[in-house]
Amino acid sequence: MKKIILLNIVLLFSTAVFAQTINKTDSTAVLDTLNTTVAGSMQPKNDIVKNIASSKDLSLFYNFIKSANLTETYESKGPITVFAPVNQAFEKLQPGKLDSLARSAHVWELTHLLTYHAIAGKFSTKDIQKRINEHKGTVTFTTLGGSKLIAKIDANNNIVLEDETGGQSIISRVNIEQSNGVLHVVNKVLMPKPKAI
Repeated sequence: MKKIILLNIVLLFSTAVFAQTINKTDSTAVLDTLNTTVAGSMQPKNDIVKNIASSKDLSLFYNFIKSANLTETYESKGPITVFAPVNQAFEKLQPGKLDSLARSAHVWELTHLLTYHAIAGKFSTKDIQKRINEHKGTVTFTTLGGSKLIAKIDANNNIVLEDETGGQSIISRVNIEQSNGVLHVVNKVLMPKPKAI
């Protein structure tokens, strides 16, 4: 009888240890999946263009950078802070907008839009939050295209970027290191005021 009780205790203990091992492995797998989703195959030693090219989530942004001949700008020594919209953000644009941006006749509009998603300097989310606090709740950045972009913090402690048309975009993935700056992923395309050509 004692042997059966001892055997049951050993079996229960083994099952508990095995279950903890499974849970630990599962949670590690989940973390690995999250890290892959956040940065894909981006490497801090690579420049912004090379890293964006390696991310499936940013393929539209990458293709537009090539179409607008901005590759050299985003490969430059920098540092540059980029707010890169995910593919779904471009797909949420008003009907026909995505198609028109892809046409060569709209290259200046596309260039203006893409340079609106970058600012000179390297700003982590901590740096942006500090500037927001120093400026009593909002801070205005000048983009590479010379337009204004406002940053503030919402009730959920997200950094929100407000564009010149009043649209708002949340930084959803943060502080992805680049050799020539830092990249943050945003959930909507930022729209500057149209520029006269």
